[in-house]
Amino acid sequence: MNYLAIDIGGTAVKIAILNKDGEILSFDKYSVCFDKYETPILETVLKSIDIFIEENNIKNFDGICVSATGQIDVNKGAVIGTGGNIKNYDGSEIKNKLENKYKVKTTVINDANAAVLGELFLGRAKGLKNVVMITIGTGVGGGIVVNGNILHGNLGIGGELGHFSINNRGIECTCGNRGCYERYASMTALIKRVEDKLGIQDINGKDIFDRISSDNMVKDIVDEWIDDISDGLVSLAHIFNPEIILIGGAVSNQEDLFINKLREKVKIKVMPNFASNLKIEAAKLGNDAGLVGALYYYLKDGE
Repeated sequence: MNYLAIDIGGTAVKIAILNKDGEILSFDKYSVCFDKYETPILETVLKSIDIFIEENNIKNFDGICVSATGQIDVNKGAVIGTGGNIKNYDGSEIKNKLENKYKVKTTVINDANAAVLGELFLGRAKGLKNVVMITIGTGVGGGIVVNGNILHGNLGIGGELGHFSINNRGIECTCGNRGCYERYASMTALIKRVEDKLGIQDINGKDIFDRISSDNMVKDIVDEWIDDISDGLVSLAHIFNPEIILIGGAVSNQEDLFINKLREKVKIKVMPNFASNLKIEAAKLGNDAGLVGALYYYLKDGE
């Protein structure tokens, strides 16, 4: 059996055919922001699927599994919140549109939740039952697995790890609260610190890490940033007592300068029993995690 897997992001949609073992048989991606979202993302996705099917000579598929950015009501398969970041996307009825057009069962899950399920299926969390994953990028995303099941919450939007506060008198967040985790732990937050403290402009995460060995001020700023990330992870470890904490995003490739230091800080701060056998590792699947996790959700929870 083969499945049409779709991963809808803020800049592109990835489309693939996967078999039941999560193997990607064909793949392509298409821009969804080419006209600054004047064309609704879902409209672009539907057109892109048709192009993908035609170009890859796809005759049939047994189901559709979707990973999508935003707050996703998993029961309705619809976008119920975006934080105002993407025009013409809030309210998109992904499940209904796809089922009506292609006449096959469709499931929809948030992209961060899909990523942790992908790791559970074929990645570093395979065989485990209690997992916390954060993805560090423009913001901070996350997903939580408890006793083998994704934590959905009431509407399917649980696990919004970018928006718990680590400082209730801290930096104001776009969500309206103060001290939200992503205001301290995101790559955007690190870049802003470097720009503000050192007056450096037009810098990115890779540039910052490349400067660590030759610039002690940059090294100190990065160390403070890692310290803040560790504070949030300690709280999550105390709440969920996971077997593993996974870190996604491009920065997770920095094993010596980031992952190892983060692991050390968390292990020092967390209470001893919570540190017992706790692993802190870089996620494994990278850009494929959403597609693979969407399939896992379909197979495990959607049928």
